[in-house]
Amino acid sequence: MTGLIIAALVTALVVYLLARGYKPQPVLLLGGMLLLLLTASLDLNPLLPENKSTQFKYFDIFQIFTDIMSSRLAGLGLTLMAIAGFSRYMEHVGASRALFAIFEKPLKTIKSPYLLLVISFLVTQILVIFIPSHAGLGMLLMVTMYPILIRSGISPLSALAVIGCCQFIDHGPGSGNVIMAAKTADIEPAVYFVQHQLPITIPIIIAVAITHFFIQRWWDKREGFVFDPTAIDNVKEEGSQVPLSYALLPVIPLILIIGFSPLFHNYIKLEVTTAMIISTVIALVFEYVRLRDAKAVMNSFMLFFEGMGKQFVLVVSLIVSGEFFANGLLKSGAVDTLISSAQDAGFGIAAMIIVMSAILALAAFLMGSGNAAFFSFAALTPKIAAFLKVDVITLILPMQIMTSFGRTVSPITAAIVAIAGIANVSPFQIVKRTAIPMAIAATVNLAMTFWFLYT
Repeated sequence: MTGLIIAALVTALVVYLLARGYKPQPVLLLGGMLLLLLTASLDLNPLLPENKSTQFKYFDIFQIFTDIMSSRLAGLGLTLMAIAGFSRYMEHVGASRALFAIFEKPLKTIKSPYLLLVISFLVTQILVIFIPSHAGLGMLLMVTMYPILIRSGISPLSALAVIGCCQFIDHGPGSGNVIMAAKTADIEPAVYFVQHQLPITIPIIIAVAITHFFIQRWWDKREGFVFDPTAIDNVKEEGSQVPLSYALLPVIPLILIIGFSPLFHNYIKLEVTTAMIISTVIALVFEYVRLRDAKAVMNSFMLFFEGMGKQFVLVVSLIVSGEFFANGLLKSGAVDTLISSAQDAGFGIAAMIIVMSAILALAAFLMGSGNAAFFSFAALTPKIAAFLKVDVITLILPMQIMTSFGRTVSPITAAIVAIAGIANVSPFQIVKRTAIPMAIAATVNLAMTFWFLYT
């Protein structure tokens, strides 16, 4: 019980600091360090096994951090950095914009504003598989899709609500949360995405698309929106200056990852990191054919490493910090106490799924980041799943899906803040329009989870 009290107090401190706008990485590190320090001082549990200990318990706190850093940088961290490096190069060559250009003309032919809104939302759910960045895709859509939508009679806030939901689910084998969930469940990201995630996310996407149609129309009527073409003359559309063939480049990693995955029983084994490097080299060849400037193309490869470095700062640091905090929760004995209490209370898998999913959605809302929330709790799921006598995938899948819903209704989420700034509106005006669609998404997520669990 002492460990649970300590964990509750430290967690409350972490939540308070995050709510006050502190960066999540140092806050999670502080929380983990406090938990481990108190665990060591009160002799609640040994921090490390004898063969891994520094033989001084207070140094073991830092050894745990070192072990996590070494493990994550060599595995998941490298994968995420390679994805970010590839994404940065796609941004540089204009491939992401070329991909959207494929969808642009069909969108312009739709006359019903709210039908266009729904179709645009569905398009974003295709694009996010190839551009797995909430902020990155949101910014791209603001210079491509946003002008089309508001010139078609859609209110700016309705358009912003759909763009803000562009990555309301982290799905696709290139998503950091998907890779983390797959590794935690000990399966391939492509298998996780196709066999486990898609059967649940497709109904969620359909439900949210329908919800946008009615909710955004209701908000527009409530706020008295009237389409005025003369009010949007200052909105600029930016066209792509690269060949449409560049639209193939963002798709190549997905083809490689899924094509050489266990889904097709292929004897060739291809890791995500390797697929990203191969795809970047192919992009370099495309650039050389277009520019005929070997020096400029070779120099541009440095952008791949620039993207890797930024991902380390923003995301990999969150993984390490989140797992360090999770280690503190584990070592303090708080999780064991919670599991025992749940067992005594008769909590089953359904109750645990609801509770853990709600906690993660709330954490993502407070942090403004789905990665920070999910990376903090993902490491706990194998232990809880073992207690419940279920596969890890059964518990972690609904949690992973639910996490991004909380981020999508947070006014401090980077993507929401960024698109609000471009449109010169308050982030709160956007999240009030994403709240009901995300509530529907959460309901469908749990309903589909329980459908597959009990049928």
